[in-house]
Amino acid sequence: MTFAATPPPRSRPPQRSRARRFLPLGVAAWVVLEIWLLTLVADAAGGLTVLLLLVAGVVAGGYVIKRAGRRAWKNLTGSMQPGGGPAASGASAEGEPKSSGSGNTLPMLGGLLLMFPGLLSDAAGLLCLFPPTRKLLHRRAERLLTRQVRYTPGGLGDAFQQARMHQQDGKVVQGEVIREDEQPSPRRDDPQLPR
Repeated sequence: MTFAATPPPRSRPPQRSRARRFLPLGVAAWVVLEIWLLTLVADAAGGLTVLLLLVAGVVAGGYVIKRAGRRAWKNLTGSMQPGGGPAASGASAEGEPKSSGSGNTLPMLGGLLLMFPGLLSDAAGLLCLFPPTRKLLHRRAERLLTRQVRYTPGGLGDAFQQARMHQQDGKVVQGEVIREDEQPSPRRDDPQLPR
């Protein structure tokens, strides 16, 4: 006689977050809206105009990404130099302090959005490139990341916090914090000696 294993009790499947639930719907709505706007522009100005707009977006986006990539490479090689260079010292070549929002993430995202075919993505890409809105988006994203990411040692929040730390001379001091108010715990691998 054989006995079958009893099936485990059915549990509810894990809940999907709102973002995962509505993201496909949002992407589909974005694509439909992009196509609708392109057809409206094609009806008003002609198909050749739409084609030229799309090609211009790809060329401009490629230029922006290439320029931001070169700037990122220049900053990286400058920070690897023994003197640290202007990128590591926190000042530009003219001696003025570098702004905190001078990263390359938003310009690269803006270039990518310009390369994506559509008028809404072009407008969003231009918002990432325009300096006042870029600063606003940078501050907003930084606030969102610091609020949502938990700071666990070795986690993403810890890496984000370390990436935000700035030193004027660009030096990083490796070390360990030892609190004197805590009693050192006895080592477990050492045998206790009789007294």
